[in-house]
Amino acid sequence: MSVWNPLRLRDLAGMSLLKDEALAITALEYLPTELFPPLFMEAFYGSHRETLKAMVQAWPFGRLPLGGLMQFPHARALQAVLDGLDVLLAQRVHPRRCKLRVLDLRNTSHDFWSMWSGARAPMCSRMLKAPVAEDRSRAEHPLAPMEIFIDLCLSEKTLDGFLSYFMSWVEERLLSIHLCCKKLRVLSMDKKNIQVLRMVRLDCIQEVEVSCTWPLSTLATFAPLLGQMSNMQRLLVSRVHVSAPEEQEQHCLQFTSQFLRLQHLRDLHLEAPSFLEGRLDQMLRCLMSPLENLAITNCLLTESDVTHLSQCPSISQLKGLDLSGITLTHFSPYILQVLLEKVASTLQELYLEKCGIVDPQLEAILPALSHCSALTSFSVRGNLLSLAIVQKVLGCTTGLPGLCQELYPPPRESYSSLGTLLPGRLAQVRAELLESLRALGRPRTIWISYSPCPHCGNDAFKHAERIVYS
Repeated sequence: MSVWNPLRLRDLAGMSLLKDEALAITALEYLPTELFPPLFMEAFYGSHRETLKAMVQAWPFGRLPLGGLMQFPHARALQAVLDGLDVLLAQRVHPRRCKLRVLDLRNTSHDFWSMWSGARAPMCSRMLKAPVAEDRSRAEHPLAPMEIFIDLCLSEKTLDGFLSYFMSWVEERLLSIHLCCKKLRVLSMDKKNIQVLRMVRLDCIQEVEVSCTWPLSTLATFAPLLGQMSNMQRLLVSRVHVSAPEEQEQHCLQFTSQFLRLQHLRDLHLEAPSFLEGRLDQMLRCLMSPLENLAITNCLLTESDVTHLSQCPSISQLKGLDLSGITLTHFSPYILQVLLEKVASTLQELYLEKCGIVDPQLEAILPALSHCSALTSFSVRGNLLSLAIVQKVLGCTTGLPGLCQELYPPPRESYSSLGTLLPGRLAQVRAELLESLRALGRPRTIWISYSPCPHCGNDAFKHAERIVYS
């Protein structure tokens, strides 16, 4: 007999039970715990509203991971679940069997459901009933607020469909529930979306992505909400437009000062933050914890900005550094050297793509680069470099055992005087690079990437060629 046959028999029993909803609801009081998940799935996908409502009130686990069932919205079934919660919230003491403290609407916990669908052998019910950390603190307080977890994407159409119904439901029950969001994407910020954020426990948010065509003044308006996200670990901000010159200083200060409140920030990604030119130190002074990853890309910075970056205490433990798209051509080579020396013991990923780096600058950082013992990824594609300097880089990094991803531009000897890539010259350059790898004697793979073009900056041609010495 197949090990899955018992589960399939339970499924059949559940389907049979749901043919009579009144009988199904009555049977919940005596239903074995292991039958709840498969029966709930059948009821959810079959939109058996009354059974769902009753099952929520008798749910024998601390968490109901509803989001794991929703590849697309089931509005009627979701409303039935909320109706069941309403009954629970209205009761002074939860029913005997009900242990529900967390409703999870995130697209996670697929394993919980797959165990009961026949895809995996179910773990013992004792493990399933073990409450999660946030549930344990509530075990002795049946009237504590219910927690609802959701990932939010705030766009111009945020409140379309079920989410509009759900947020209206939440707004009327703010004293009885805590709406928690770990991941927040902001694609638009209007009054309705601000209202949504004010219903969320902002101190629960851990990851924030702001990707809007905003003026800096709008970012400054959003900043106080950002500052309340005190447990944020990752922040990505992109596509912010510069305000009028007379307003930039004030708006920039409103934004950067919020970092004083983000004491758990680990990853900071700023895409095209042109408002930081000449003011990067203003933000760096407000960083309160060591960063693990820092990306400041596709903007103009001054030499003083990069100097301040190299002196910032919060970057001393960096694992990832991305300065791609920042023009460094006329900066002193010494600045990059100091910056790399600061992070050499921890740095794992370094991206200096399309920075206008020239041979003397790259050569100046080679001693520091050779001491980056944890380095795994390194890219200088999009810069116009000679074959000689690429060979020097290969020599200086040959002692880095973890380095497994290296992207270089076609050396300038591969181009004509007009900037046209010549296949014959490129083939000769490839042969010389392969010979250099062979002379170094360590199995290694490098990539010659044509994108972006170091002559014109065109990023449309994505082809890259691999050179392997094994």
